[in-house]
Amino acid sequence: MAKIRIGLAGCGFVSELHMVAYRRVYGVDVEVRAVAARGDHVVEFARKHAIPNAYRSFAELIADRELDVIDICTPPNLHATMIVDAMQAGKHVICEKPFSGYFGRPGDKAPIGRHVPKALMYQRVMEEMETTRAAIAKTGKLFMYAEDWIYAPAVTKTAEIVRATGDKILFMKGEESHSGSHAAHAAQWAMTGGGSLIRMGCHPLSAVLYLKQVEAKARGETINVASVTCDVGNVTAGLKPEERGYIKANPVDVEDWGTLTATFSDGTKATVFSGDMIMGGVRNLIETYTSGGSLFANITPNTHLTSYQTSEEKLASVYITEKVDRKTGWQYVCLEEEWTRGYLQEIQDFMECVATGRQPLADLALAYETTRVNYAGYWAADEGRRVVL
Repeated sequence: MAKIRIGLAGCGFVSELHMVAYRRVYGVDVEVRAVAARGDHVVEFARKHAIPNAYRSFAELIADRELDVIDICTPPNLHATMIVDAMQAGKHVICEKPFSGYFGRPGDKAPIGRHVPKALMYQRVMEEMETTRAAIAKTGKLFMYAEDWIYAPAVTKTAEIVRATGDKILFMKGEESHSGSHAAHAAQWAMTGGGSLIRMGCHPLSAVLYLKQVEAKARGETINVASVTCDVGNVTAGLKPEERGYIKANPVDVEDWGTLTATFSDGTKATVFSGDMIMGGVRNLIETYTSGGSLFANITPNTHLTSYQTSEEKLASVYITEKVDRKTGWQYVCLEEEWTRGYLQEIQDFMECVATGRQPLADLALAYETTRVNYAGYWAADEGRRVVL
């Protein structure tokens, strides 16, 4: 089997996670041969990970004829264009979430999150996704959606049980929350395409959409999202500067709190929550209530290892879990975080797909539907009504 050669677009936090996963791929010969980013830090990233080529532009990356796959780990406003350009250059593509979004058009009043109607955003996003989907189809190359949640062991086991029992999923409740992003661009709609709901809530949303399709296939049914309701807000807006010591969220025109409820065509429900003001580390949770039982997937925090410690200084070199503001007191220590959260399994699946030509578990259909439902939620929240799809 020929070696699969990867080019990374971006060298931030997610790229580091992907590098861990590439090093642990088994049964497929994989090499990360290039990385591209605009800043000087790309050189240090390449040196740290022994990547032979460091480029300063995406154009240089996709022009590299040795590369088979482009792994897009850039800010969301760059995704759609990069996907099409890379695939038209003959590369398979892995792309981080979200698949698409609304980031502004000429003539929009700034900041766009406050002034552009969400119904118009939904329309524009749907148009862009249709154009992107058509462009992808013409290339004949693989599109792989980097949604780690559906590869997380707790979620894959949930899917296995749903598949085996054939039980009806009556209600699902998912959450991703933490104390806020450190990235300045996360505060601006024009960079992220929304706030906590699309930046974090897209993960549990993808998971509930995926699990509902697992159920539909097991039962020989066709199930779609029929309608969406949603509420969003900026609950940290009234905080005084001295009250922001532990909360990183400081939105310009995005939400820091969001709840979306999807009603499926079979009358069942799923609710997704996300917040940028939750202390204690990242909460990655999904509860599934079926006609035959209940399943609680505690991705993080979980109780693999609980710790009570008294010295921050002694723990300086010890990783506990993402987004905790201290290491002392009682802590839920995340073991093998890249495995627990599905990054290793995600990249393994993608590399096997490139090697064999099969479709990935996290595919274009999941990327498209997650974005569609998410923006339907923004529309519903903006107009204070149920949006029927």
